[in-house]
Amino acid sequence: MAKHKSTLFRATDYLHPKYWLMWLTFGLLRFITLFPYSVHLSVGRILGRIIHRIAGRREHIVDTNLQLCFPRKTSAERNQIKNSSYENLGISLLELAMCWWWKPQRLKPLVEVRGLQHVEKCLQNKQAVILLSGHFTSLELGGRLLALLLPFQAMYRTQKNPLFDSLLFTKRSGYLVDVISRKNTRRLIKGIRNLIPTWYAPDQNFARERNVFAPFFGVPTATITASSRLAESGNAVMLPYYPERKSDGSGYILWIEPPLENFPSGDDLTDATAINLSIEKFVLKNPDQYMWVHQRFKTRPPGEPKIY
Repeated sequence: MAKHKSTLFRATDYLHPKYWLMWLTFGLLRFITLFPYSVHLSVGRILGRIIHRIAGRREHIVDTNLQLCFPRKTSAERNQIKNSSYENLGISLLELAMCWWWKPQRLKPLVEVRGLQHVEKCLQNKQAVILLSGHFTSLELGGRLLALLLPFQAMYRTQKNPLFDSLLFTKRSGYLVDVISRKNTRRLIKGIRNLIPTWYAPDQNFARERNVFAPFFGVPTATITASSRLAESGNAVMLPYYPERKSDGSGYILWIEPPLENFPSGDDLTDATAINLSIEKFVLKNPDQYMWVHQRFKTRPPGEPKIY
């Protein structure tokens, strides 16, 4: 059975009863957007605790990831990170609603950008920019907030539910310069060469792509080598970019750092290690804001046993 293709949203395409639960979910999210940001945080935390209670096998994945990445922390410390990470995951669902239905004037007071001058300097020098990021729980809203200040393009992965996929694709297309399928590398590189800053997060387990095993928190981790080829093909620099949800509930900081040095280096393992270290740095800063539910260590080096 062929996978569906992301298309612009038309409500009449999704009237079948199988979509009614998703419509109800959208309605509730839309209703919550009428309330202040503090309500979003509170409701999101409650939703995260509910997700935690029904997590099932996902809790084993989170526990395993935290054990691997923080072996020196006590069980209580790891549990604290886990509990907070689920709350942040719940908040991210409310942030999705903010992305879709909040107007720029409501969003702008929430954002603080540190390091935008690094992007501006590169573009002034006609140097293409790739914004190297990771899968943090605030990534969706982080992208929406960044788009208020910096036009950029992003790669896109088709979602399983066609209704959700269509609405997500349409909303992203409304505030990004371009939304590009992960399979359309040629189009992505064309945008990079045209000096369109490009959001890029390679920190997932892509078993079907070319990988090297680079350390991530000291664990040999399958890391795609496409990052090096992307930078080389687009003649671009990698600028670490990470969204942070402020602990005081006042909004977000978008961090943009200077380009990775000597990247690409010509050695895939060296480059993959540099990328993982960059992501690791920001995970250590806010470990409870990282998406620990992903099976990051699923693909193992030859001869090593499965982790999950």
